[in-house]
Amino acid sequence: MTYQNLLVELRDRILHVTINRAPKLNALNTQTITELSDVIASAQADPNIGGIILTGAGEKAFVAGADIAEFASFNVEQGKALAETGQRSVFNAIETSVKPVIAAINGFALGGGLELALSCHLRIAADHARLGLPEVTLGLIPGYGGTQRLTQLIGKGRALEMIATAEMITASNALEIGIVNHIVPLGELKEKSEEVMRKIIQHAPLAIAAAIRAVNASTGNSGFLTEINEFAACFGTHDFQEGVQAFMEKRKPVFKGI
Repeated sequence: MTYQNLLVELRDRILHVTINRAPKLNALNTQTITELSDVIASAQADPNIGGIILTGAGEKAFVAGADIAEFASFNVEQGKALAETGQRSVFNAIETSVKPVIAAINGFALGGGLELALSCHLRIAADHARLGLPEVTLGLIPGYGGTQRLTQLIGKGRALEMIATAEMITASNALEIGIVNHIVPLGELKEKSEEVMRKIIQHAPLAIAAAIRAVNASTGNSGFLTEINEFAACFGTHDFQEGVQAFMEKRKPVFKGI
């Protein structure tokens, strides 16, 4: 597959995947989701690939969310399909990848961008990065696993606070509460990510794959179905329509709870 929105390079058994939409702050659109699905699937059976480092182009954003314009007019069924397809083909595929995946968070990781980072096995952030799940400002909830993976990492109280307040946190905060594994200056992000990945891939590949499966098995999957259904239901509300319209018009939304 020829990639329009990804830069892909294999060096020393590490597959470097860069989401290359810097003018759009690397926002996830349908094409990018399709390309990520392909590159993750292709890597699984390639013996030349030991691990994957995923990052965003530029210095501003890892991924600053989903491309809202693409789903602004969606109904409940379309919203459900959006979440199910993304979960299956990308987010769950990354989490269950037999090759370790590190998110190198080089800036804003918001909404679907933070969910993408959460699906990776490890997260390393530049010290200027900001992380958050702002979906409720649009009348939505996270639909790509955010309610589940964030809760698994930091607990119910902290996860619900992040989701319900929609506030961004700093890289230092993220390190303190366990969202990221390391923070470094931006200029050292690539080097640190490669250093950690080299430590991992020097070990037996089958054992690493087994460890990933075993750790993933410690958490149940039923919550993801609940998230998908609740995410879809939001598309049938007036508040969703108002939230997206307000975003497009760059104004504060007026939610009515209907």
